[in-house]
Amino acid sequence: MIDTPPPVRSRQTVQVRGEDTRRRILETALNLFATQGYEGASTRQIAEGAGVKLPAIQYYFGNKEGLYRAIIEDIVANTEREMASVAPRVRAALDAADTPREELASLLCEMLETFVGLVTSGAQVESRRLIFARAEVEETPGLDILHENGMRQIFNPCLGLLSRIHGKPTAEAEMTVRTLALIGQVVIFCNNHKRPVLAGNGLDAESVRLMKLVVREHTEAVCRAALAISAK
Repeated sequence: MIDTPPPVRSRQTVQVRGEDTRRRILETALNLFATQGYEGASTRQIAEGAGVKLPAIQYYFGNKEGLYRAIIEDIVANTEREMASVAPRVRAALDAADTPREELASLLCEMLETFVGLVTSGAQVESRRLIFARAEVEETPGLDILHENGMRQIFNPCLGLLSRIHGKPTAEAEMTVRTLALIGQVVIFCNNHKRPVLAGNGLDAESVRLMKLVVREHTEAVCRAALAISAK
């Protein structure tokens, strides 16, 4: 007697359920790692919070470190999705030797505006912010991946744009400091938003719009000053 494979619809249902289970584990683990830290959050707590049996974590992720690294990889993938609207145009502009500095300045503003959106919106944004903060302090597994991701997707493109605007090599310490200063005006929004300036607003659409507006104004002022100096 020849065994027949299960119907296609049945296999698809099992696959969907598996993806849903994996996603629930990831979402629960992100919240617990963010609030309790890598050492503080146990796999048993995560399994209970996700409504699954403890062996499910081993099945999908291997162990606790594998689960944590999967969360980091998820954050990296989310960053890539958010920055995809501007990243290819930045690379193309930097690859071309004759890109006007005004265009480079516009792309720099857009890069930082998009970065604001990344750190202030999306699913579980508060937990993602806490994961970054804890990773730095606790030196958790995957910290190297977070650093590489930040350098590749945020810092290096901004450094390249700003250096071209100033007409100076990226290797100059001044360019590194100036780039960190520009990015820092966005990173500050990764901190807790329970401060007087946002009292009563939180992180609603108007608050985010205001953040993007101010970041663009600051960045445009820096670029105008650099372009004025280079024009002399």
